[in-house]
Amino acid sequence: MTDYTDVEILVSEAEIERTVALFYGRAREDSLLGPVFREAIPDAQWNAHLAKIAAFWRKVLRRQPGYEGNPMRAHVALGVLEKRHFDRWLALFEAAAREVCRPEAADEFVGRARLIAASLLHGLDFFRTRQQPAG
Repeated sequence: MTDYTDVEILVSEAEIERTVALFYGRAREDSLLGPVFREAIPDAQWNAHLAKIAAFWRKVLRRQPGYEGNPMRAHVALGVLEKRHFDRWLALFEAAAREVCRPEAADEFVGRARLIAASLLHGLDFFRTRQQPAG
């Protein structure tokens, strides 16, 4: 991956907005991910969620302020996520990014998504291990 200075130029705000919209539209209808999204995010809050996720990616990829949140806490709170959810998320996300973004921007976007997914999955495993009774 490139350093932050290059990324700030590499992935445009328009690419972030369009990738987020395309991916989450597809994920919400997906047979595996859709039920998780529909349970976690009511229809009335969907647009606000998309705006928050776009802000997250602008912070990650462009170092722009505007996202305040704790992705780990949000994903742990769902209580249902497994590796298969992350695998599907990444497949859909990569398809959307490659469809929307220029190749080098898609590479960066997907690379960061993979790192974030791995971190979230590791964190979920850690929290689940801590919650298991000793014995």
